[in-house]
Amino acid sequence: MDGPMISFTEAQIMAWLSPIFWPFLRVLAVFASAPIFSSRSVPMRTKIGLAFVIAVCMQPALPEPPMVSLTSSEALGAVIQQISIGVAIGLAVRIVFAAMEMAGEIIGLQMGLNFAGFFDPTTNSQASTVGRFFGNMAMLLFIVMNGHLLLIQAVAASFQTFPVGDSMLEAVRSMRLHQLGAVIFYYGLWIALPMIGLLLFVNVVMGIISRIAPQMNVFAIGFPLTLSVGLLGIAFTLPMLDRPVMQLMRVIADLFIGG
Repeated sequence: MDGPMISFTEAQIMAWLSPIFWPFLRVLAVFASAPIFSSRSVPMRTKIGLAFVIAVCMQPALPEPPMVSLTSSEALGAVIQQISIGVAIGLAVRIVFAAMEMAGEIIGLQMGLNFAGFFDPTTNSQASTVGRFFGNMAMLLFIVMNGHLLLIQAVAASFQTFPVGDSMLEAVRSMRLHQLGAVIFYYGLWIALPMIGLLLFVNVVMGIISRIAPQMNVFAIGFPLTLSVGLLGIAFTLPMLDRPVMQLMRVIADLFIGG
């Protein structure tokens, strides 16, 4: 005699899957766009497994998700919403690295090191040595200052600010992502300002020397002097990079955590 067959309704299955499925999609979208996590060196299986683990661990901090049937038209909109918000969070965090790399590009231009460029396989673009160096410093400071934990906290808080099922366009508009372009220039120039002033002073001194002693070949000593002063200036300003990185992380936190 056969035993009773176990059957489940769609409502029961969705009640089990919804609390994990929507956070999983949002966290996976964050990993697809956020720096460090989106690197090619991180295998896709690792991203999927880590996104699932984080989605499960975030359950006590998340609100009750709405019941959205996977066969309804609302499901496609909810999936697009989770992916859009996740990608937006990842791109917002990338602002920290973009501002640091822009500062490196400006400093490298003043030092004359922008000629030493190379192809960066992680971004599929041309990068200068100083810009890449500042990008690596941003990555190290991001990890040391618990930026990865702030990223997970921002994802969890985004479910309070942008619940599942709301309008995707309204959520993206509330993030004010269009203002982050100005943040890159603001903080990039702020970080590079001491080096810009120092190298400008060196160039002014070289101009005065060329006027006092015209027989001196300024080009022969100008480049080594500018390069040496620039490297010394970078070494002295490196310990102060934590303040702009911390301020940038606060800007990102205000977008999603401060709501």
